[in-house]
Amino acid sequence: MLLTIEDLTKTFPGTVALDGVRFDLRAGEVHALLGENGAGKSTLIKCLTGVHIRDRGEITLDGQPISPTSTLEAQELGIGTVYQEVNLLPNLTVAENLTFGRQPTRFGMVSGRQMRADAEEMLAGYGLDHVNVGRELGTYSVAVQQIVAIARAVALSGKVLILDEPTASLDARETETLFDVVRRLRDRGLGIIFISHFLDQVFELSDRMTVLRNGRHIVTAETSEMDRLQLIHHMLGHELEEAESRKTSREAGPEVLRFEGLARRGKVEPFDLSVRKGEVIGLAGLLGSGRTETADVLFGRTPPDRGKATDADGPVDLGNPRAAIAGGFGYAPEDRKTDGIIADLSVRENIALALQARRGWAKPIPRAEQRALADDYIRRLDIRTSDAEKAVGDLSGGNQQKVVLARWLAMNPRFLILDEPTRGIDVGAHAEILKLIGELTDQGMSILLISSEFDELIAASDRVIVVRDRRHVSELVGEEIETGRIIKSIAAHDTTEGAAL
Repeated sequence: MLLTIEDLTKTFPGTVALDGVRFDLRAGEVHALLGENGAGKSTLIKCLTGVHIRDRGEITLDGQPISPTSTLEAQELGIGTVYQEVNLLPNLTVAENLTFGRQPTRFGMVSGRQMRADAEEMLAGYGLDHVNVGRELGTYSVAVQQIVAIARAVALSGKVLILDEPTASLDARETETLFDVVRRLRDRGLGIIFISHFLDQVFELSDRMTVLRNGRHIVTAETSEMDRLQLIHHMLGHELEEAESRKTSREAGPEVLRFEGLARRGKVEPFDLSVRKGEVIGLAGLLGSGRTETADVLFGRTPPDRGKATDADGPVDLGNPRAAIAGGFGYAPEDRKTDGIIADLSVRENIALALQARRGWAKPIPRAEQRALADDYIRRLDIRTSDAEKAVGDLSGGNQQKVVLARWLAMNPRFLILDEPTRGIDVGAHAEILKLIGELTDQGMSILLISSEFDELIAASDRVIVVRDRRHVSELVGEEIETGRIIKSIAAHDTTEGAAL
């Protein structure tokens, strides 16, 4: 065995990130490391590459115990990593990136001719003979940059290669080019750890797979012996169970928005979506499937590069968030701490933010009006704070989430996107937010609800759209909205099924 990890344990204040995890890697294999957000994948890789020092456990490479304390030391031991975001220097040439830190010299000066020759030789085995190594790296596609990063990592390390979401920004053709390179490296005897949320890619490329969940090892198996349904059960941690409650069926209101052929290259494939007044549209799928990417396109955070949006009055501008807000859209993002709240500002300032943006900064909302607005939503949403002037970063997670919701409710959007609105909050706040969703739709607001909790989607949604590998693959309505159907749609192999909604 090339690499073995036994009893790997790592804790942070209040969190056990890894709890006695085991993992092994053979020479000449691609081993997929899988799990949902918080499963422990990143922490395992950081312990392996010296970013984190493990609390307990043993790592052996070629039969010898290792304890890297930095990424440089891990590289010297033979372990290289390539991340989703290429960590090279785009303003330097391809040759300079490939040889950086070990440039060939002649008479004490860097030999540009030798450096280019070395770079061309390095790339020859990766199918990049056409690449001009004298051009700046940033002038090439992300796929070429990824392969250059792999070539550098292999040259520096040469035993274990870790690929962390390497295809997240690639299209299908670029992904296949990258896979050809990975297969060549596997055939040369490298051990490759492949981290991806795209299950079709996992089944296409990997030889074995390991699933982590909540910091624990769940299963290691040959890829040929695992089917998609089994894999998803291992990742999610529950069987096909029905939700105890279903939202009472209601007659759909009139169509208020229509999205046709919306897409963003490298983010989400073309999709159609009709939105009716007062309905909740659930969006289901594994992490990385395209759920948040769909929301970002609809709100203009990553504007669509094709397709159109219309309402009864004509075209709707999705060119940027400001245009979406002007069109009556709201968006409570998944990562409330990074993309939602502004921790140092008060509850009052956070709640008034979206309304102020819609009015324009040349027309500031008077402080007294802001205070009245904040006090109203503190009462209506039962936001637990001593007063409206308290910094929102000092509130609990559930109350921070309520502040983000209050911000968008204050501008009374016609279409509200909620990305994981109940993640990381207590049971009481969870129930209050689901109740609020029902009240808002009763008042005529349309909601797109993204959630990893199938029971939550089943209880709240009038329709559920399933997203897989950046495609909208099926739509469930009425009695079809149940856990088994959702999971089977996620697990299905045929990515053309129901692509147009």
